[in-house]
Amino acid sequence: MSDAVDAGSAYTWERSFRLWDTYFALIWVVTVAYVLAAQHPGWPVRAIASSLLVPLLPLYVAVGRRLIQGDPPDQRQTIGYLTAALALFLPSAVLAGETRLLTFALIPQCFMTLRLRSALVAVAVINLVPVVGWALLWRPDARDVVFNLLFCLVTLVFSVALGSWTIRIIEQSQERAELIAELDASRHEIGRLSEAHGALAERERLTREIHDTLAQGFTSLVMLVQAVEAELDHDVPEARRHLRLMDETARQNLAEARALVAGGAPADLDGASLPDALHRLAARHDATLEVTGPVRMLPAGPEVVALRACQEALANARKHAGSSVTVAVSLAYADDSLTVSVRDDGCGFDPAAVRGGYGLTGLRARTVEVGGTAEVRSAPGDGTAVTVRLPVVRRETP
Repeated sequence: MSDAVDAGSAYTWERSFRLWDTYFALIWVVTVAYVLAAQHPGWPVRAIASSLLVPLLPLYVAVGRRLIQGDPPDQRQTIGYLTAALALFLPSAVLAGETRLLTFALIPQCFMTLRLRSALVAVAVINLVPVVGWALLWRPDARDVVFNLLFCLVTLVFSVALGSWTIRIIEQSQERAELIAELDASRHEIGRLSEAHGALAERERLTREIHDTLAQGFTSLVMLVQAVEAELDHDVPEARRHLRLMDETARQNLAEARALVAGGAPADLDGASLPDALHRLAARHDATLEVTGPVRMLPAGPEVVALRACQEALANARKHAGSSVTVAVSLAYADDSLTVSVRDDGCGFDPAAVRGGYGLTGLRARTVEVGGTAEVRSAPGDGTAVTVRLPVVRRETP
């Protein structure tokens, strides 16, 4: 975007500078023609005045044009260029008053290349010296002198006013250009930070998804493998049941991995209701499920959070409380809320003493994202209860 703006600005400046070249050439040609066509002074003087103007054109093309395009122009080279130009212009203007028409091409260059104070001095010299020199050389009558002085003063005041205003406009434009550049840089920085924040949020989302699905599934597989190893010698039917659970868990993990890659709904909710998904999940963890309230379809957000919260709570119950404890899951539908709770009668723990870990932190983060609340109640020897309450759209009453 900034490259396009720079290209457009360069194109606009190039067009305006070609217009300035045309303007300078036109003023130069008209001035030379005006001097040659004048009746006074005599032809030799007018020829000398015209010949002094001839080098101004190649001087402008070779030096002045490059200085005007400078940003900013080199002041030492500018003073040298204008000194050379005035050395040609002032004698010609003293010899032939018609030469003063060229001031309309020289004065703008002063304001375009010099600092304001230096430009004002140069403009005063360009306006006053030709008139004073012309009056001293040719001794015209008082009426012509007064007329030329008045014209000189009007031109000087107009040049100073217009030039000062132009320089202030240029300075404001430069300030605005700097502000635009800063805003453009800020916009790019904001875009970069937004992209980085989006990437971080996506990494956090993937971390939660992997923790709540694949990591828990692999943990269940490890626990089932340990159970099978302990049961093979004395309880083959139970070992076979655990092997079936291992197969089901592995297949479920594969489905969750595919859903995670595809960005779709969780495998348990694919084509099934939330109670059905929780029923299968509870069965895999040897837990009971109780559903209360009018069951209905809800937006995907609350259902996914409820499922993931249940997965996390069940995995923690089996991991920390052991496979022998009783675990109960309850799902309650209300008009404006959905509540899922997982309770176990295990050894419990002190929630204030928990440090580190990602499970409960991720569970709370998920819940907060949809405007819900997550509560963990536990005490040593008193079991654990994880309750998640989620807001849902209120049912319309007929």
